[in-house]
Amino acid sequence: MPIENETIIRTPSRKSSEPHILVVEDDASLALLLSYNLEAEGYAVSRAERGDEAEIILSEVTPDLVILDWMLPGVSGFEICRRLRGRESMRDLPIIMLTARGEENEKVRGLSIGADDYVVKPFSVPELMARVRSLLRRSRPERIADRLQIGDLTLDKVTRRVLRGERELHLGPTEFKLLEHLMEKPGRVFPRARLLDAVWGMSAEIDERTVDVHIGRLRKAIVRGREKDPIRTVRGAGYSFDETFGKS
Repeated sequence: MPIENETIIRTPSRKSSEPHILVVEDDASLALLLSYNLEAEGYAVSRAERGDEAEIILSEVTPDLVILDWMLPGVSGFEICRRLRGRESMRDLPIIMLTARGEENEKVRGLSIGADDYVVKPFSVPELMARVRSLLRRSRPERIADRLQIGDLTLDKVTRRVLRGERELHLGPTEFKLLEHLMEKPGRVFPRARLLDAVWGMSAEIDERTVDVHIGRLRKAIVRGREKDPIRTVRGAGYSFDETFGKS
């Protein structure tokens, strides 16, 4: 059967440390929302709107996790999950099923064919992100680092501590989130609007200049004397963590 719409697939250029997530969802606005939030968390994302498109993608690449809508045009999410569990190479692939069906027997049916988790629409995006992290931590513990270290700067996500060498940096929660977001993708330039969404949330009504204020506070905490500043200001674009930091 021919595919009526052009396949929506992105296999982004990414560092090997970035987990790759495939989002299979025919609601374009929901797929975009999920992709935006997953990318803000530091994941590489591919998308498909149809079940047959998803199968093409899965024949070419093996993601680290699949978010799969139950009802899809082409091939249902239920059938895709069943087929994936029949492949040796995909048997342990984490799968989160999305569905509007909340009845207990439907949940049992979804889990019985091999889904690892089952989320009923409408759902909380932060809760879904937590489920993604939990599944990835169990299936690919080496891909979800609890500690980020670049040069002499170390950020521990579990203890919420930041060290520069032996010196502990005392950061507020907002500065911690900013630094974490920047360190997860060194060299990538984040516009102020993107940092606002990632740190304060998409619904926050905060002026972009707020980012400048908190970046200033972060720099004061990180840099003493002649120490190198790891945060780059890219005029007219935003901020990035210097990918050369600690290499010279």
